[in-house]
Amino acid sequence: MGTGFEAADRFADGSQFIGGRPRSGTSGRHQDVVDPATGARVHRYETAGTADVDAAVAAARAAGPGWAGATPAERSGLLHRFAGVLDARAADFAYAESLQCGKPVKLSSGFDVPGTIDNTLFFAGAARRLEGAAAAEYSGDHTSCVRREPLGVVGSVAPWNYPLQMAAWKILPAIAAGNTVVLKPAEITPLTSLMFAQAATEAGIPDGVVNIVAGTGPDAGEYLVGHPDVRMISFTGSTDVGRRVAALAGSTVKRLHLELGGKAPFLVFDDADLDAAVHGAVAAALINSGQDCTAATRAYVQRPLYDAFVSGVAGLMETVRLGDPFDPATDLGPLVSHRHRDRVAGFVERARAYATVVTGGEAPGGDLADGAYYRPTLITGAAQDSEAVRAEIFGPVLVVLPFDTDDEGIRLANDTPYGLAASAWSRGLYRANRATREIRAGCVWINDHIPVISEMPHGGYRASGYGKDMSSYSFEEYTQVKHVMYDTTAVARKDWHRTVFGDR
Repeated sequence: MGTGFEAADRFADGSQFIGGRPRSGTSGRHQDVVDPATGARVHRYETAGTADVDAAVAAARAAGPGWAGATPAERSGLLHRFAGVLDARAADFAYAESLQCGKPVKLSSGFDVPGTIDNTLFFAGAARRLEGAAAAEYSGDHTSCVRREPLGVVGSVAPWNYPLQMAAWKILPAIAAGNTVVLKPAEITPLTSLMFAQAATEAGIPDGVVNIVAGTGPDAGEYLVGHPDVRMISFTGSTDVGRRVAALAGSTVKRLHLELGGKAPFLVFDDADLDAAVHGAVAAALINSGQDCTAATRAYVQRPLYDAFVSGVAGLMETVRLGDPFDPATDLGPLVSHRHRDRVAGFVERARAYATVVTGGEAPGGDLADGAYYRPTLITGAAQDSEAVRAEIFGPVLVVLPFDTDDEGIRLANDTPYGLAASAWSRGLYRANRATREIRAGCVWINDHIPVISEMPHGGYRASGYGKDMSSYSFEEYTQVKHVMYDTTAVARKDWHRTVFGDR
């Protein structure tokens, strides 16, 4: 697959997008965007500094009144046009996403880009349904109603694992609700975020509504989070960085939305469809090379199925084809960088001291040696309190542990500081219903693991953060709820005035 994509040509006018126009960064430092499949440099740009963040926030503030004052129908119409622009350039977006991330093009073209277009269409419709409580006379003497109003400038910080989709998840609900946005993408994967903002402008969304500052966390991210003119921060990333973001945002009393780490359990009861569970586990553990906060990472399998499950998963993992992301036959691409590949490998090497690496556990050689590849890896024999079971590895690594009773399985699934996603596998209605009630996670799948849809919320419990992406629930993050109360009596002296004026 090829589109003639040349980053140097695409971003010749600069790799920031502020006030509807590209511009260069001013930090004085440069960042390489590297193709992780080959190690070759794709693009080099000057990163954003504090002056660029100031300019982006100023552009967003200037655009705010006009955008907030647009009717829901006007915002909806522009978002529909935006979806059309994205659809016309779907192949271009898929190529750029695979180029900077290393993900197979069948994933970027079959999941990332269509999902982004669908999100855009969903929020085009949702923009016309900013609902509040219906008007009613709750006090008897007043009519009360609820308004949803935009917050103002939203600062968003997105991760590198799904650069296009995460940009969309943050930008779309915010602007559908009438806010303006300054997004900082991960500095190693800024290309599709920049293209997304350019497409928004070409669709007619006013200048300054969507702004991109491509820079590092210390230079641009922390300054954006603490900026006094930013009214909300939406952050997706690790729990450790999320704690830092929360501390910085708290100093200016901003609204905060955090989508943080995960360590999703994959709970297989002894009445599960074994073949379905094996295939589901491999797919859910390896999607995006395991670089997914909802990926299956801890499989708990009831004892009667344990041996067959381990054998089945190991055998299926060994058939997964690593290769060139642009080859349609490739199943698994590289990790996002050599640095991250080495981090994942470190977890596996340390696990050899206390567990068994059944398959994988190495980087391939040969034609793939220059890339950040790592083979699908299955680990057994690890203790519940071991690093491999507790820590977010964020790579193509699945740890499998046995359990005996249903109570034990659910207890082990919940034995984590995280709570983003989970799945349970059973043919039994009551078992499945119990799992949905008792597993503490923001999403619980039954007999599947991974699918997300625009109409339903995504967000976690506990150390996985708080707040929701996608769905109409996301408007709760991006709007201010205002109670408006009208007197209906036309009486000058209210009965409650006695509390101040006594008998006068």
